[in-house]
Amino acid sequence: VQLQASGGGLVQPGGSLRLSCAASGFTLGYFHLYWFRQAPGKEREGLSCIGSSDIDTYYADSVKGRFTISRDNAKNTVYLQMNSLKPEDTAVYYCARGRPHVSSCPRLRDGEMDYWGKGTLVTVSS
Repeated sequence: VQLQASGGGLVQPGGSLRLSCAASGFTLGYFHLYWFRQAPGKEREGLSCIGSSDIDTYYADSVKGRFTISRDNAKNTVYLQMNSLKPEDTAVYYCARGRPHVSSCPRLRDGEMDYWGKGTLVTVSS
C-alpha cells in the first residue's frame, strides 16, 4: 500500500493549488480518504475527508468554503483543490487512508489512519 501526495509549491496569497494523492496497492473506492497538514511548530491538523460512498465530505472550519476534496476512483487518486490561499495555510500536506471499521468521515482523527503519504509542501507567500 502506498500513497503519494504531489502538487505542492509556492503560491501567492489568494492563489490556488490542487493537490493530488495517488494510491497504489489497494482500491481507493473502498476506503475513507483524508487530508491533513502540519505547519512548522504546530500539531498535525485534520482538514478534510471523503467517505467511501463519495456522498460524505467534511471540512475543518479553517478551510471550509475554500478547499474541496474529491476522488477519481478510476484513477485511484484523491484531490484537494485549495482556493483563496492564505499565508497561514503554509504547511506540509499529507493524504491518508482511514483504518477500516475504525475511521469515519466526518471524524478527522489522525490516530484512525492506517497509511500516510509522504507529504507535499505548500508555501503561501508573496
